[in-house]
Amino acid sequence: MNELKLSLEHVNPAVVWGPNNDHFEIIKKQFPKLKIVARGSEVKILGDEQELTAFGTKFQQLIDHVDKFESATSIDVERIFGAKSSPKTETTTEAGDKSTTGEVIVFGPNGIMVKARTANQRRMVDTIAKNDILFAIGPAGTGKTYTAVALAVRALKNKEIKRIILTRPAVEAGENLGFLPGDLKEKIDPYLRPLYDALDDMIPAEKLKLYLENRTIEIAPLAFMRGRTLDNCFVILDEAQNATDMQLKMFLTRMGPSAKFIVTGDVTQIDLPKKQMSGLHTALRILTDIKGIDIIYLTGEDVVRHKLVRKILAAYGDIQ
Repeated sequence: MNELKLSLEHVNPAVVWGPNNDHFEIIKKQFPKLKIVARGSEVKILGDEQELTAFGTKFQQLIDHVDKFESATSIDVERIFGAKSSPKTETTTEAGDKSTTGEVIVFGPNGIMVKARTANQRRMVDTIAKNDILFAIGPAGTGKTYTAVALAVRALKNKEIKRIILTRPAVEAGENLGFLPGDLKEKIDPYLRPLYDALDDMIPAEKLKLYLENRTIEIAPLAFMRGRTLDNCFVILDEAQNATDMQLKMFLTRMGPSAKFIVTGDVTQIDLPKKQMSGLHTALRILTDIKGIDIIYLTGEDVVRHKLVRKILAAYGDIQ
């Protein structure tokens, strides 16, 4: 009797096997001659070599599906393993994906679809495929950071890059870092919290924890970028309006041959000291005509938060 061992290390076993092991039962019915033993993230299958080969191919398709969509229904499992489905209920996740071609950026936990929801967000999706540096400029709530993070996660899932690096200037807005409690990480993390929040929506908790531990995803203050060459990665500088000329120049010149950079910022919310000029203004002025760099300005039409946010921004004069 031959043996095949497979690993579920990079996907959630509970999603693979389904609620109450429903998917497991479907799989067993399609391969009744095989003995399937699942323990944690390890799967051991015993049986005829030809059967094992067929099983291995189909099971890898299921793993790839779960890795991409973060979910799997009984219909998905039946489709992959060749079982017959009811014509009335056969609507696969991939079919749903095709119905929203050009809109879904990435699938989050439990199949949540993260989409480009406005025209300018869709422009961000299109332009990053053609350019290596993108500036996304706009007021609060326009989804510029969220969309940028989604694009980075998609690139990682598609194995287009090996790492994601997310960074922000740790500019003090009314509080001095030295007086905040905790070690350096605990002092800095509150400034980077919006980046963690976006990742939480797009990557399952256990996988995100693993990515952060092995530095597949790195979140760090802008000052920590100095002296580095950032290659084969997707890098996002958020809140770039709080970077000085020298900081922004330092960041942009970290770019390796195989990297994508997105710079997001809101020129109406600068927290730098009054005598210090934002480097974002300079960059937008001098980098406009360089091939491979694109600039997208998001507006009040792109605000995707509560409907009152647009009215509040208009009241403050940030949008018309």
